[in-house]
Amino acid sequence: MIPKLRKRFIRIAMLAVASVLLLLCLIVNAASLISTNRDLNEMLTAIQNNQGTLPAMPPEGKPDGPRPPEHFTPETPYSTRYFVLRYDDSGTLTRADLEHIAAVTEDDTARFLTRAVGHGAGTGYYSGYKFTVQRTGENRWMAIFLDCSKELRTVGMTAVLTFASAAICVALVYGIVVLCSRRAIDPVVRASEQQKQFITDAGHELKTPITVITTDLKLLEMEVGQQKWIDMAREQTEKLKELVNALVTLSRMDEDASPLRHAPFSASEAVGETAESFRAFAEERGHTLRLAIAPDVTYTGDEYAVRQLVSILLDNAVKYASEGTPIDFSMERRRKGLVLTCRNDCAPIPPEKLQRLFDRFYRADPSRSAGTGGFGLGLSVARSIAEGHHGSARAHCPTEHSVEFVLELR
Repeated sequence: MIPKLRKRFIRIAMLAVASVLLLLCLIVNAASLISTNRDLNEMLTAIQNNQGTLPAMPPEGKPDGPRPPEHFTPETPYSTRYFVLRYDDSGTLTRADLEHIAAVTEDDTARFLTRAVGHGAGTGYYSGYKFTVQRTGENRWMAIFLDCSKELRTVGMTAVLTFASAAICVALVYGIVVLCSRRAIDPVVRASEQQKQFITDAGHELKTPITVITTDLKLLEMEVGQQKWIDMAREQTEKLKELVNALVTLSRMDEDASPLRHAPFSASEAVGETAESFRAFAEERGHTLRLAIAPDVTYTGDEYAVRQLVSILLDNAVKYASEGTPIDFSMERRRKGLVLTCRNDCAPIPPEKLQRLFDRFYRADPSRSAGTGGFGLGLSVARSIAEGHHGSARAHCPTEHSVEFVLELR
């Protein structure tokens, strides 16, 4: 239980940290991409508004003429690389202005022209260039290609650095969380250890008086004969004994070292014998027990615990099944494990109560506890046994008036 709690604490802490860092990385990179795209659009707009050339810085005191972008400097015309293609409606190139770029030659213009004609009016990216296409008149088009490879590399480097930094932070935080997790859950560990110790001690202390009472009842019955009140006392003593055994079992299952002893055994025989022993009990309560046990199945696990698991499922089904309805129990092989299924008709169970059926001391219908004699521990023990075999326990309602328990052992 404690290792699981510690792992869960680490998972939740790391999920929270990773989510925050991922969100920050996405925000930083989105801001970088938006800013870069805005600057490129401003530069393309300036070239477009100046008839295909980059506007020069206006002399001081003479603001007339096309205004350059806000981030424009006297060095911008010399550091900005772009070229302009002019063509007609048929896609025939009429003019190529390549004086502001050295990486593109006359032979390269064909593929850029094809891209511009295919794209149509608007903006886009192509081969490290941001471009815009505009109709400039009747049968006249202009495509401006702005070299943005440097800006795109900067955006990519920003993404790499931010995500790499986030990964390093996650690794560092993981180490810190692992080191501190033991201290963080120390109060829970101490409380759990004290609870388990109390249950174990109380269980051992109660077993002796229960045994004495049981023996005294037998002696008393031998002296005075069978009496109704003696039978009632014996019945309550047996219930108390079951409660103590269930509490001790749960306490042992919560220990770090599993008390289960795994060894190969015939699951078909063990499950079949245990289930068959409930047939008379079920018929006495007015139920028909229908069994479907897969033959010749061998399983490696704790045979005693598996038998106890079958007993819990069938005892629960007989006690809570609707009067006169059948009980279906099956065992099948799944990969290297087992799947035990128990189904019975019952009063409707609200969805919010369904998974709580495996909680300790929980009963979906507390008013029936007096009639059934249950303490709400059986299914909790069943789940602990399933988890002790690296399996799981779940419950669902195939119909409104039925419930099915499925326990998988791996």
